Amino acid sequence: MAEFLFQDWATLARTIVVGILSYAALIAILRASGKRTLAKMNAFDFIVTIALGSTLASILLSPDVALAEGLVALGLLVGLQFATALASSRFGAFKRIVTSEPTLLVMRGEVLRGALRRERIAELEIHQAARQQGFSSLAEVEAMVLESDGTFSVLGEGTAHRSTLASVPDYRATSDGGDSDAGGGKQQQRSKGSDRSVEG
Repeated sequence: MAEFLFQDWATLARTIVVGILSYAALIAILRASGKRTLAKMNAFDFIVTIALGSTLASILLSPDVALAEGLVALGLLVGLQFATALASSRFGAFKRIVTSEPTLLVMRGEVLRGALRRERIAELEIHQAARQQGFSSLAEVEAMVLESDGTFSVLGEGTAHRSTLASVPDYRATSDGGDSDAGGGKQQQRSKGSDRSVEG
């Protein structure tokens, strides 16, 4: 029973020394790699963050893992994340492989149920996301987007800009269609007005 509470002083000393050294090394690695390493912009970033914590725990608690081996593992994870982020920023094809596109869930107050089914999201979750952003009704929502990292972005009516929604395929397609319809309607109104002036 006592072994479950305390093994020996050497194990405690190893945990303290290895913990301090590995923690300092992890901070140095993260500082060298930049803030982008811990930014949760996509699923790969989330995986790396979890893997770093798991690796650090293994270094601290497993006597079978040497400090040098653990530091190499930490450096490898951060290096892979750095290379992936760099390649994603420079090559669009690679970015499409490792990063999913954002999905439009609500458009001008209307819930896009097909998108909800594809992303396995319940409509109750849509209402919850709107409430968390301070909206009392979906009618006030211009666009709700499921981002690549799994978070919800909610833009209110009159605040949505094409520049921020340009990377959302469904919104871009709908907006372009709406613009063409609106342009056609304006042309019809101008033609009708010109016909009335000719008749006059």
